[in-house]
Amino acid sequence: MTIKKLITVPDEVLRKKSQPIEKITNDEKKLVNDMFETMYHHKGIGLASIQVGIPKRIIVLDVSQKEEKKTPLCFINPIVRKMSSEKSVYEEGCLSIPDTFIKIERPKTCLIEYIDIKGKKKVMECDNLLSTCIQHEINHLDGKLIIDYLSKLKKDLIIKKLSKAKKNPDRIVV
Repeated sequence: MTIKKLITVPDEVLRKKSQPIEKITNDEKKLVNDMFETMYHHKGIGLASIQVGIPKRIIVLDVSQKEEKKTPLCFINPIVRKMSSEKSVYEEGCLSIPDTFIKIERPKTCLIEYIDIKGKKKVMECDNLLSTCIQHEINHLDGKLIIDYLSKLKKDLIIKKLSKAKKNPDRIVV
């Protein structure tokens, strides 16, 4: 397994729409393993393949708590089939937008249709944090980021701050 380089804002790759997987090959299986390795390395709970520069409709998640056993989940070609009208709010962070957390209201539950790593079609009802996380990652597959939920002014400020940080990678933040 390999830890992949994370793509971060303002890289335009993150705005690309990811393409569906026609057939699950060893390349996709290796990519999924690398994505889990990358996500765990960076202490994330979700990762879309576009975040490692690969525009395929693959996401990995693990919303287990630190003291719990890991529960890795892989969703290939995920589609939201149904969302609840009841909402929940989480302060969301993103591996592609370092040090940024935004309160976002999303449907509390959703019904997801997807293909698992073995090529089997599945349906899963997701709620609470899992629902929020899968919606966040599906947004990535469609080129949408959490900063898109902000006003243009706040969004521009975050992008400007992250662009400066990229230009000064040796800066030490204490």
